[in-house]
Order: sequence, then C-alpha cells, then structure tokens
Amino acid sequence: MIIGKKEITDAFQKTAAVNMYDAVSKSIKTVQAEAKTRCPVNDGELRGSIYTAIETSSEKIVGICYTNKKYAQYVEFGTGPKGQKQHAGISPDVAYAYVQSPWWIHESMIGRKTAEKYKWFHVDTPDGRFYQCTGQAAQPFLYPALKNNELEIAHYFEEAIEKNL
Repeated sequence: MIIGKKEITDAFQKTAAVNMYDAVSKSIKTVQAEAKTRCPVNDGELRGSIYTAIETSSEKIVGICYTNKKYAQYVEFGTGPKGQKQHAGISPDVAYAYVQSPWWIHESMIGRKTAEKYKWFHVDTPDGRFYQCTGQAAQPFLYPALKNNELEIAHYFEEAIEKNL
C-alpha cells in the first residue's frame, strides 16, 4: 500500500485538466509587447505587423508571435558580411547562411530616401537606378522578446497550475 496515492493521483488529474489557454495567451502577448518595443523602426511598418495567434488541438496549445513582412527575417538575422559579423542576439537554433558578395537592388524595391540614408553606391541604367548592398547587421527583436521573458512565461504557467490545485 502506498500512502497518499489517491492524493497524488487526484493532483495529477487536476493538473492535466488545467486550462492552459490563458497562460499561453498572456505569454504570447508578453512576447509581442517586447518584440514591438525591440523592433527597429524606419517607417513603423514592421513594428505594426507583429501579431499573435494561438493554435489549439486536443493535445496542445501553441502561442505564435509573428510578422507577415517578408523582409523581417533580414532585419532579425542580418544580411551579407555585415550580418555575419554582427548577429549577436539571434537564436542559436537557427542555421543561417550569409551571402558574401554584394547584390543589386532596383529603385522600385527601395525608396531613394532609404537608399541615400545608407549611402549605398548606385548606378543609373536605362532600366532605372540600381543600388549596391553589402548587407546589414542583425537587429533581432523576436527571439530576444521570447528569451527575455522566459521567467515571466513560466510564472503564468505556475499560476495556472496553482489556481487549479
């Protein structure tokens, strides 16, 4: 006979039945708030595109903080030789390859004001102006927002469990 078996079994059953949705929701909103704070701002488009979603199934609840801007990955991880040299703060779980040679960007893909801000070399052709780019340093905002809030996130889950025990 095991003393306390019923109490332990009851506690495990209660823990399994805990609704973690609220903890996931609070956690992902915390990550989103910091991601928006950390996000570099040029015109605010990237910062304004940081969203959250929660996916649920019978087995799990997943909180997602994301942006729908295609260029966000270049901001987060950096590009080219500059990104490779300066990428502190990106996720260690990401295997990112940096292009080492310069590339050309047509004026239709970037505003002249932005290109001049970075003092990019340019050539004018019959097809328009092209700017030469050698990369940018990483400016991580999503991964650090998660990493910096690990303790707060754990606290949300502890609260949810304690509330139901």
